[in-house]
Amino acid sequence: MNEPTLPHHRSAVRDAAAVEIHHPTPLAPVQHAAPLVPVQPGSIPAVASVVLPDGRVVTGYAIEPAKPEPVATKPAVSRTAVNIALGGIGFGAVCGGLVLLTTFIAALAALVHQLIILAAVIFGGWIAVQVFSASGHGGGNTFHIRKAVIKRNHFHG
Repeated sequence: MNEPTLPHHRSAVRDAAAVEIHHPTPLAPVQHAAPLVPVQPGSIPAVASVVLPDGRVVTGYAIEPAKPEPVATKPAVSRTAVNIALGGIGFGAVCGGLVLLTTFIAALAALVHQLIILAAVIFGGWIAVQVFSASGHGGGNTFHIRKAVIKRNHFHG
């Protein structure tokens, strides 16, 4: 075996001699008070084999990752909350009708306003005709108006 010429390289033989090998110590079996009853697992776990760099094969069961605790279930929605939500949906559904209702009320108010003005004009015209009518009633005063002439600030009638 050729050793490298560089002083900081070691040979593979020296590395092999420096490696310590530890063998596992088996544990004593646990003594149970009650006899163990074999239980068939629900499913057969998968066996994993790993080939190490030196060619040895290690076989064992795969370790399943820890599963998080299930999320707590949400409490049921209260009936009051459901009623409030349904009321809001119903209100939204009739908003179009409410807009039409307010428009109808505004148009009706404008119509009443126009009718009052029309009645005032008609009633005022009727009163004017009654006051200024030329029909003779026999009991009224008659005035004849002539054209008056004013000369040099003096009235000639």
